[in-house]
Amino acid sequence: MSDSPLSIGIDFGGTSVKIAVVDRSHIIDHAPPIATQDFEGPEQLIEAMVRAVEDLGARHPGIKAIGVGMPGFVNFEKGIVYGLTNVKNWENIPLKTILSEKLGLPVVVDNDANCMAFAEWKCGAGQGFEHVVFVSLGTGVGGAVIANGQMIRGAMHGAGEIGQTSIDYQGRMGHYGNVGALEEYVGNREIATAAHEAYIAAGIQKSLEDCTPAALAAAAHAGDPIALAQWDSVARMLATAAMNFCWLLNPQAIVIGGGVARSGELLFKPFNRYLASQLSGPFIDHLAVSPAAFGHEAGAIGAAAMAREIA
Repeated sequence: MSDSPLSIGIDFGGTSVKIAVVDRSHIIDHAPPIATQDFEGPEQLIEAMVRAVEDLGARHPGIKAIGVGMPGFVNFEKGIVYGLTNVKNWENIPLKTILSEKLGLPVVVDNDANCMAFAEWKCGAGQGFEHVVFVSLGTGVGGAVIANGQMIRGAMHGAGEIGQTSIDYQGRMGHYGNVGALEEYVGNREIATAAHEAYIAAGIQKSLEDCTPAALAAAAHAGDPIALAQWDSVARMLATAAMNFCWLLNPQAIVIGGGVARSGELLFKPFNRYLASQLSGPFIDHLAVSPAAFGHEAGAIGAAAMAREIA
């Protein structure tokens, strides 16, 4: 196999597929995004992905491997993607085999949160740790776990779904019948809805668009007490979930990324306080909590890094 450091990272998002050439931890070129809604099914979309990879390969000889980060449930060993909500008729697609045969390169396919975590673990905020929990806060809540220097995938490759764990046994119903699912409280929409309701209760008229996490962060930095209270609430709920996985896994570090984490100290300061109040010495002493190093490019970087190391 080539000694080239170059690999392809494919980040399959909710509305588009982003494909990049990655040199270790740096994106050096990328294809135009492919809009998933432009395709009636997986066959046509996969062909578009293949053409984009071929075009990048022509510009960058020596591509070593291809990594793909997919939303939803992925069989990592077989490279099968069982289903997607954003592409019609996508069921049980053996993506690893299809891409490998069409492109003649080793291919790795994994859950997108695992790929983002892999980027942080190998060359970001989780670098140097053998026991790390990664949390991604956005439209939903994703997660991944590194234990004893290995990514934990579980019996059916579904481990690390932190967003589906419960913070209230009498709480809101999750998508899978899981009562009190974290994702039902600290996703983008849920944060905006809670803030919107708090403003209305205070007699202040604001639209949902004025209550997004970004808008709430701006308001909180300006001293808005309702916005500050909302960030405190989000931090407390997230810390409750983190307390659970700290007692279970005893990590060295927690890395938090995604759009919500861009609020910075509005989230991290109360989060650290609430987490510390719920853990004893061996579980909180020397525990590092940090924001993710990579932004929206983490998925492609991590998928490429995983392919380069594993494929």
